[in-house]
Amino acid sequence: MESTEAVQVIMVTLSMQGHMNPMLKLAKMLVSKGVHVTLATNDVARKRMLDSKISTNFTTINSTGRLSLEFFSDGLSHEFDREKDSGTFLASLKANGPKNLSNLITDLKANGNQFSCLITNPFIPWVPGVATEHGIPCGVLWIQSATVFAIYYHFIKDPDLFPNLENPNGILELPGIPGLTVGDLPTFMLPCSPSHFRLLVTEFISILDKVKWVLGNSVHELEEETVNSLEAVKPVYSIGPLVSPSLLGKEETIEGSVDMWRAADSCIEWLNKQRPSSVIYISFGSIIMSSKQQIQSIATALKNIKRPFLWVIKASETRKDEFPRGFLEEITKDKSGLVVSWCPQEKVLTNQALACFVTHCGWNSTLETVVAGVPVVAYPEWTDQPTNSKLLVDVFKVGVRMSNCEDKRLSVEEVERCIMEVIDGPRAGEMKRRAVELKNAAKNALEEGGSSNRNIDKFIAEISGKPSSNNV
Repeated sequence: MESTEAVQVIMVTLSMQGHMNPMLKLAKMLVSKGVHVTLATNDVARKRMLDSKISTNFTTINSTGRLSLEFFSDGLSHEFDREKDSGTFLASLKANGPKNLSNLITDLKANGNQFSCLITNPFIPWVPGVATEHGIPCGVLWIQSATVFAIYYHFIKDPDLFPNLENPNGILELPGIPGLTVGDLPTFMLPCSPSHFRLLVTEFISILDKVKWVLGNSVHELEEETVNSLEAVKPVYSIGPLVSPSLLGKEETIEGSVDMWRAADSCIEWLNKQRPSSVIYISFGSIIMSSKQQIQSIATALKNIKRPFLWVIKASETRKDEFPRGFLEEITKDKSGLVVSWCPQEKVLTNQALACFVTHCGWNSTLETVVAGVPVVAYPEWTDQPTNSKLLVDVFKVGVRMSNCEDKRLSVEEVERCIMEVIDGPRAGEMKRRAVELKNAAKNALEEGGSSNRNIDKFIAEISGKPSSNNV
């Protein structure tokens, strides 16, 4: 590519770990290609990072680009629980965010920054208006799958395609997305979802006319039929997978993170002592809190299976009374398992000791496990997770679906069945082979000449006003 030394981009995201991670990965990708990036988020992120003793500075290695963090107020105190009361958080952000972000951009411009593009998180639909106010062309980084993007788009633009959302077994016929049921849909669009989540979807689709670029954190080859079906309505530049270079077998070129919780390094030391392909890894992300009943069933199943395990449970140090009596003491004594509050997931997924990943199917985790080539037990909870579970199990064919009983409880038998099917079942070998195929496809997309690498080069050429040499 030609030099992009003068190109500056500002990126805006919510201070939620699952939203900040792909934004930072894209920022680092742009910086590695010589772009200067400012990443802005609501300022509770700074408080959490400092509390966790995580630096807010970045060091660039072998690149002319640079990366910096900026913060703006969402109108709430640092102590307010934004995950627990998301409705109040989003309302306050909508009321206070536009003015505070606009003031931040004004200050940055006064200090000599001239932005060629603003890239926003899809779930802050007022941001394109701020970009317009400052005369900055706007793009959006879609942080979920292209399949979910297409579902939301058709849901708002052609609601007749969704005649009945009450029956979870109802079959849907959507362009580019075969074999979908109502139960596979993102929960935000269902009648049972809180109204502020449904409003987010409506507002996001409504502002697409103000957005010049939609960048997708996916791989064209993984969702080819869906991406191709969007060409006629709203083209998506697939630029993923947005994962750490270490997952791709490469060196980090920009040092620094936006992790808001410090990971337990002890889990890597523990993994290194385990046999290859022996460890069951369980993690349900940064938001979902497992119930006591789920914890009890999973713990009992792990004890019955008698295989080593690494289990991430948010705030596990304060939830010891929710495990079966004596469980934590027993695994500490015989070193058969490890329970931690947070871990460096990408390092875990690439460790040779891993046998499978029991996951909530968040899109970041989905892409990370695809790139790592690890089979999964899919246990989705909400938002886009049911759709991602459908992709992992029925489209990518790298895992099995774990389901609750009719009374909404997770049974010990179901946990055991699913884990053993992925590890030792008749289809386990095929799942592992398929996982390796997808791993190679995902990595190839980011290589020179790969589909995602061509798309990101095309985007940079367009925001810098230069002709692209790539035919995508």
